[in-house]
Amino acid sequence: MGDTASEIVATLVRLGVARPGETAEAEALTGGVSSDIWRVALSGRTVCVKRALAKLKVAQDWRAPVERNAYEVDWMRVAASAVPEAVPPLVAVDDAAKLFVMAYLDPGRYPLWKAQLRDGVIEPATAQAVGERLARIHAATAGRADIAARFPTDSIFHAIRLEPYLEATARRHGDLAERLHALVVRTAATRRALVHGDVSPKNILVGPHGPVFLDAECAWFGDPAFDLAFCLNHLLLKCVWRPAAASRYLDLFDRLAASYLAGVDWEPRDEIEARVAALLPGLFLARVDGKSPVEYITTDADRDKVRRVAHPLIAAPPARLAAIRSAWATEITSWSRGS
Repeated sequence: MGDTASEIVATLVRLGVARPGETAEAEALTGGVSSDIWRVALSGRTVCVKRALAKLKVAQDWRAPVERNAYEVDWMRVAASAVPEAVPPLVAVDDAAKLFVMAYLDPGRYPLWKAQLRDGVIEPATAQAVGERLARIHAATAGRADIAARFPTDSIFHAIRLEPYLEATARRHGDLAERLHALVVRTAATRRALVHGDVSPKNILVGPHGPVFLDAECAWFGDPAFDLAFCLNHLLLKCVWRPAAASRYLDLFDRLAASYLAGVDWEPRDEIEARVAALLPGLFLARVDGKSPVEYITTDADRDKVRRVAHPLIAAPPARLAAIRSAWATEITSWSRGS
């Protein structure tokens, strides 16, 4: 399928989403790096079309199997069976073209959590709800052989998450390589529940009935600790983005972690927390030195803030998230002193 509006509309007609001759306006959306996404306004309704890319739109050479599109759809179906309001409604799927159509959720009613965090709308209730819903999805899928069989995506998860984040960072930090590779091995071998793989504020809408999760291209039956660590990581990084709101972002960190861990019933909470606490510093460092650095940390001085905290925590992993929060809070305090 090409990228022109007429071809997009023709695809919707073929899928039965649009009627032949129906007025339709297609607009390419920006912001993602792994897929082409279009907003299509039809007569009286609007849909969103998403197609996976083989080469991601980042500076480094980062490729991933387009088959992940089908697993994203399946993640949405499984998640909806656990928490119906947690995903956009699916409209149609075209497996051959590696695309699907879902309902378009108006930003006026479903603002992006990342945009809210940027603009000072920092609500602890949102973080709590994200943690609760994520735990519910993990709990509903934990230990289920039928779900595991639907997601034979080890190679995709490695290509999109473990390699570009942890392994790429290990190549930049030889003194931490053994620790980072050990995280890769343990994460890949831990199979507990259905993992989203990209739980980030940029992929969460704050809807009238709670958070809505988008972009489950990394869906994998594996270690749910990855999802919690991935999201908490972004709350730490936001402190560099908006230093004046750092204490409020740390409050969100506490609220999200506590609400998620309260919902863990498939394994001892201290065990999953220990895995999250080990993963988090590696992901933290990866967002400045891996293949997908966050776009809002742009100076070496700010990257060094992350490195100073991440390095010792990777070298000697803590067992509790409070240790990571404390180390980062101490670093933040030093900024105001100019040290």
